[in-house]
Order: sequence, then C-alpha cells, then structure tokens
Amino acid sequence: MAGSRTRRSSRTRTTSLTDHLKLPDGYGRPPEQAGPQGLDLARRLRALTGVDEDLLAWVWYERSKYTALGGVVLGTSVIAAFSMWNFVNEAIGEASVLALLPAVVWLLFVLNLDRWLIAPQPNAKRRPGPLLMRLAVALLLGTVIAEPLVLRIFQTAVEERIQEDRHGDVDRLRGNLLRCNPDPSQPDHGTPAGCGSYLLSFGATPGGQSTELDALRKDAAALQKRVDQDSHALEALDTEVREECRQLIRNASSGLLQRTSECLRLRDKAAEYRSTHHTAENERRLVRMNDRIGQDGSRLTRSRGTFLTARNAEITQRVAQERAKQKGIGVLERMQALEALTADHTALFVGVWMVRLLFVLIDVLPVLVKFMSHENSYDRLLSARSNSAVKVHSAAVHAMERESMADLEIKQEVTDQYVRRRKAESVAAHREHVAAMNIRERQTVDSLEEELRRPSTV
Repeated sequence: MAGSRTRRSSRTRTTSLTDHLKLPDGYGRPPEQAGPQGLDLARRLRALTGVDEDLLAWVWYERSKYTALGGVVLGTSVIAAFSMWNFVNEAIGEASVLALLPAVVWLLFVLNLDRWLIAPQPNAKRRPGPLLMRLAVALLLGTVIAEPLVLRIFQTAVEERIQEDRHGDVDRLRGNLLRCNPDPSQPDHGTPAGCGSYLLSFGATPGGQSTELDALRKDAAALQKRVDQDSHALEALDTEVREECRQLIRNASSGLLQRTSECLRLRDKAAEYRSTHHTAENERRLVRMNDRIGQDGSRLTRSRGTFLTARNAEITQRVAQERAKQKGIGVLERMQALEALTADHTALFVGVWMVRLLFVLIDVLPVLVKFMSHENSYDRLLSARSNSAVKVHSAAVHAMERESMADLEIKQEVTDQYVRRRKAESVAAHREHVAAMNIRERQTVDSLEEELRRPSTV
C-alpha cells in the first residue's frame, strides 16, 4: 500500500510539472489559431520539420521560419517524386499509371529522410562529423534525384543521339557481315581478321566450283596460247607454200608444167608441223574446254546467285534481330548518350552540369538551411526542456529505486521474522518431544520397579 501511494504521488508530481510547462490557450498564437485548428496548412508544413507546436508557442516569432522550411522540404520531396516517376517511365519504355506507386513511395521516403536530417536536436553542437555525414547523405540523394530530371530536360537531343548510334550500329553490323562472309567465287576471298561473331553458316558455297573453273580457265588460256602460236606458224608456212607453189616449171623430159621442189618441200614441212604439234587435236580440245567453261560458268553463276541470296537473307535476319533489341530506350542507354553528347559539345557539357548542380542544390537546400543557420530561441528552449526532462527522469528513477529498495527491505524483514518464528516453533516442538519421551521413560521404569517389588505367588 505504501509503495502504491508513493507511485501515485510521483505520477502526480510529473503531471503537474508538465502542466506548468504548457501555455494557456491563445498564448503566443495568432488570433485565427487560438481556436480549433482545422486545416491549418502552416501547422502541417511545420510538422514536416519535426518541431513541437506546444514548445514553439513560447517563441511564436519562429513559426514563419519553420513554416518556410517545411515548404522547402515538401518541395524537394515533390521534385523527388517527379524524378522517380520519370525514371520508372524511362525504365519501362512508356508512360504508365504503375509508375505512380514507386513515385509515392519515393516521395514519402525522401520526405521522412529530410525530416530526419533537419529535425531539431536538443543540445546539438556544430560538430563537423555529423554535419558532413548529413551533407553527404543529402548530396547522394540529390545526385540520384537530379539525374532522371536532367535526362528529361535533354530528352530530345538524347533520343536523337541514340537513334544515330543505333543506325550506326546496324550499318556496322551489316558491313562486318558482308566483310566477313565474302563471295567465295571472287579472288582473294579469305576470311578477314576479327570475324569471330560475324561468320555465317551456309548449306553450300560456290567455292569449289570456282576453284575448278579457275583451273580450267588457266588450262584453256595456256592451250589457247599454244594454239595461237601454232596457228601463226602454220599461217606463215602456208603463205610460203602458196607463194612458192604459184610458180610452175616445165619438165625437161616430158615438157609438162610442174611444181617446184621447194614447193613440195614446204608442203611436207607444213604437214610435218601439223602432225608433230597436233594442231587439229589441240583445236578440238580447246573447243571442248571452252564448252565446258561455258557450262561450268553457268552453274557457277547460278550457285553464286543462290549463295548471295542466302547470305542476304542471313544478313537481313541478323539486322532484324539487332533492330528488335533496339525497341525500348533504357536509362543506361540514355546516360551513355548524354555522356557522349557532353563529350562532343562543350556548351552542352556546361549546360548539363549547371542543371545537374541546380537540382542537387535544391535537394540539399533543407540541410544547408538547417545547419548553416545559428541556434535560435526554439533550439534553446528544446535544450532546456530536454535537460529538465532528463533531470526529472533521473529524479523519478531515483525515487522509484528508493521505493523498490524499501519494498525489498520490508520483504526481507518479513522473511527474517518468519524464519525466526519457524525456528522458535521448531525448538519448542523439539523440547515437547524430549519431555514426552522422558515422561514415557519414567513411567516405564516405575512400572518395572512396581512389578519387581510385587511378592511372588509361587
């Protein structure tokens, strides 16, 4: 009972102290705020800074500052939500209502993070460690938020650069496929270097037919050269034969006209040349080789046409696959395109970084405003109330400790008394038992003596 009365009195003292720290209604408030709050936008904005309205009422002139700071926090969180919405739309390749969910989640996260960063802290000292840590968090958050907005602002230039790069990739792919899969029927058609991923497979190629046809053409050319030489030589001999055989001489014995011996010799020479050089056989062989060259050339032309058709089909398929991969424009591709644009144009580089730094500064602004400002009246009140709360809590804990110790001491005393009482009862019970045993023993001895004294009846 004593302990419960002590706890009730402690709670009464704490409540009365809290009541004394509260202001009466209407004190430190504008006239329109003295009554019911309703939809008080200024109060809701100040709630984003983590201030206590009851404590702020003591220094009412600080309200405008915290209201403006709450507006800055709300503005940065809205910008972050728009950035996330734009980022999700770019990631999925189209505008979607589903992007609102991560945007709202990101808004709440940034809002609470900024609220934590700028929330007033009692007895806060301007130490560089916590300040630098919070500034680093704000800078990283600002960079993440700023990048999608920068991509959104320069969207037209980025998409044009991406389309140019994609067309260039397709053209390079087509050129590499043509370079690495040449026509085997053409001379010097060996595979160039660096064609590992550009080689195509075909069922049949005109390479073997082309080699055979080239060899046949070389043989036909050599035979044609030989036939031409023999033809020129025979033509010269035939000319000599005709010129010599036009001359006739009269035979002295018969008186008839006859050919000269030189004419007959030249005729024999021409016949011997034809037989030894196989001119007629070579000409027939050359005709057969030319016919075969014509037939093989026709087959090679058809085979080459089939090969070129298959190659063009394979190249068209590979190009179509490459174009299919280029349907949606991802965030990473946009960032690479923006990096390439800024590397090529100095003015664009300066503009991109100015916009990027602007959004980073906007996101870091709440922390900068909070930590670059001096300690105000509200901070001093918060420190004073915090110190007072610590003292009150320490005193309450000390009182509770003493109350608990008193309860324990009383319980210990009760226990000791109970032990002493039980010990006394045990000793008394032992004595009663000893006395009873002694009485029984004396009674037994007396009965034996009486029995012994009784005379015998025998």
